[in-house]
Amino acid sequence: MKKTIKLLIILILLIPLNIKAIELDISSKNAILYNIDNNEILYEKNSNDKVQIASLTKIMTALVSIENIEDLDKQIIINNSDFKNVQKYNLVTAGFTVGEVVTYKDLLYGLLLPSGADAAKALARNIAGSEEEFIILMNKKVQDLNLKNTNFSNVIGLDDENNYSTVKDLFIIFKKALENETFKKMIKTKEYKTTDGKLTFKSTIQKNAKAFNIDIPYVLGGKTGTTTKAGLCLATIAKENGTNYILITTGALYDKKAPHHIEDAKIIYDYFIQNYSNQKIVDKNISYKTLKTKYSKETKIKLYPSKDIIKYLPNNYEKKDIKYEYNGVEEVTPFTKNKLGTLKIYYQNKLIRKENVYLKNRPSFSLIAFIKSNIIVIPLTIILIILIKRARK
Repeated sequence: MKKTIKLLIILILLIPLNIKAIELDISSKNAILYNIDNNEILYEKNSNDKVQIASLTKIMTALVSIENIEDLDKQIIINNSDFKNVQKYNLVTAGFTVGEVVTYKDLLYGLLLPSGADAAKALARNIAGSEEEFIILMNKKVQDLNLKNTNFSNVIGLDDENNYSTVKDLFIIFKKALENETFKKMIKTKEYKTTDGKLTFKSTIQKNAKAFNIDIPYVLGGKTGTTTKAGLCLATIAKENGTNYILITTGALYDKKAPHHIEDAKIIYDYFIQNYSNQKIVDKNISYKTLKTKYSKETKIKLYPSKDIIKYLPNNYEKKDIKYEYNGVEEVTPFTKNKLGTLKIYYQNKLIRKENVYLKNRPSFSLIAFIKSNIIVIPLTIILIILIKRARK
C-alpha cells in the first residue's frame, strides 16, 4: 500500500500540466521541451516513440551511480575490463589508463563531460560488481519511476534493440537526476580537472556550439549522444528571463559538418524565449467581485484572489481570456459566516485554479442601518406585542 501511494505521488509530481501543439522546423525526429517552474510541457514532437538514445543512456548510469556511492572521493583502480569493446565499437573514452588510481568523482565527470565509455564501465564494475548487475539497478530505477517505454541493456548507449527509451521518459529521468545536487553541479560544469591533475574534461555541448558559432548562452549544461541508429541526441537544461527549462531531442541528422542537435536546441529555445514569458494573469490586489452589505456601516465588500497567479504564456496573450466564476453569498451582514463560497479562475475556458472564498474583513454592525432595513418590521412587531398583551387581559 505504501509503495502504491509513493508511486502515485511520483506520478503527480512528474506528470506535466499542459501541452501545446506548435510546429518548428527542426532536424530531430523526437523532442520535448519542459518548463520546470510551472511543471508544464511546452513543446512535443513524437515524444512517445521508442527510439535508440545513444549516450543519453549515461544520464541513468550517472543517476544510479550517484545514488549508490557513499564517498565520491573514494579511490579505485582502472583495469582492462573497463576498456572491453572500446576499440571494437570505436567508443569515446575519458582518457583514463589501466592501473590509474582515480576517484568516483573523476569517473562521474569523465562520464558526463567527455562521455567516456571507460568511466561508465569502471563505475558499473566498482558499484555493482559487473556491468550486468549494474544494468539490473538501472532497470530497477526504470520501474521506480514507472516508465513504461524504457529499458537498458548496457551502460554506455550502444545501439541495441533492448536499449531504448522515449524523449518523454528521458525527460523524467533527467528531471529526477537534476533533483540530486551532485548530478546538477556536474552536468552544469564547463571544465573539470581530475584529482591527479592528469586530465581536463570539457563540456561537449559548449565545445561544439563554440566551434560552429552557435550562440546558446542560456544553456547551463547537458549531455550529448551519437550513434548510427540514434542519430544526434541532446539533453540540456537552460535558464532565461527567470524561466528554467529541460529539453530532450533525439534522431537529428548525423552530419560531421553541422551539429544539428545543437542547432535544433537553439531553434526551440529561441522560439519560446522570444515569444513567451511569465505573465501575471491574476493580481491579488485587483478585486473580481463586489458584494452588497446589510445591517452594516459599509455599503459594499470587495473580494480579491488569495494570491497572484503567474502563467507562462505568449507575450501577446489576451487578458479577456481570463474569466472568474464566483459561486456563493451575494449579500454580506455582520453575522455572515466566514466562508462565502468558491472562486474558479479560467484561462481560455480551461480551469487553472479553484479556491474557497472567505470573509477577510467583517463589516461592522450599524444600528441605524438595521432600523432602516427593518422600518416596516419594527412597527409591526410593536403592534403585535400590544395585541398579545391585550389578549392576555
